[in-house]
Amino acid sequence: MSDGIDYGKLMHRAMRGLIQEVLTGVQDNGLPGDHHFFITFDTAHPDSELADWLSDRYPGEMTVVMQHWFDGLEVTDEGFGITLNFGDAPERLYIPYDAIKTFVDPSVEFGLRFESQEDEDEDEDDDGPEPPDGPEGGKPEPQHRDAEVVSLDRFRK
Repeated sequence: MSDGIDYGKLMHRAMRGLIQEVLTGVQDNGLPGDHHFFITFDTAHPDSELADWLSDRYPGEMTVVMQHWFDGLEVTDEGFGITLNFGDAPERLYIPYDAIKTFVDPSVEFGLRFESQEDEDEDEDDDGPEPPDGPEGGKPEPQHRDAEVVSLDRFRK
């Protein structure tokens, strides 16, 4: 028996379950309305799967955008697989929930940030990313569009 309740660990598990539930809805029904996601993840996580050229280019973390064009979304209990387009080159990614650092839906100003122990020590006053003012616009129907890798630094307070 432990000495106490680890509320931080329990909260992270619940937030990852929320992401799984949202992505399962997208897998089954597509993205509703103007919803879209900025997902930052640890490319060095042992269970992350991405092309070598992407992990070389983004050795620590990478942010992907799920909006107009994505394919093959497969949601599991441990993570999700998705094909995104990088400069007219479709690439398959697998992102475990434990590798996710931020999950933002700017269309409704919703965001989650997962902090490691080192992050908490360094950024005690940081409340996490702020979503942008609104969606980029465009149609919610799938169409060909390159995946974007963006920095969430501009959304931080």
